[in-house]
Amino acid sequence: MGVAVDLIEPMGFPWGDRARKRAAMDYEPETIRHADWTAFEARIPGRLVLFTTRGGTRLPEARFTPGDTLLFGAESSGVPDFVHDRADAAVRIPLRPELRSLNLAVATGIGLAEALRQTEGFPQ
Repeated sequence: MGVAVDLIEPMGFPWGDRARKRAAMDYEPETIRHADWTAFEARIPGRLVLFTTRGGTRLPEARFTPGDTLLFGAESSGVPDFVHDRADAAVRIPLRPELRSLNLAVATGIGLAEALRQTEGFPQ
């Protein structure tokens, strides 16, 4: 889809050659690994849009623009407060009240699909 995947150390999972090749599959050329938050932050080209259960903007009301960087945290702990403070927007995917959160892959797919739809970023 032409969307880069940025991985920020430290990660909560092993990322050796074997794991990378299995998990990245066709996306490996578009995967960028950052040594830490500072290295990642230096490369953010536009707005940083954080997807979080603490987000003040519901996904149906969120507006995306080309150049936005979508950020998703760890399933178990989300992101640190300093990342929340740095985000230009905090978006929440609405869930039924009895649900706590979504799987990271599911949340990423939902958020990315909506951002691509709004910015006409899907491949022709």
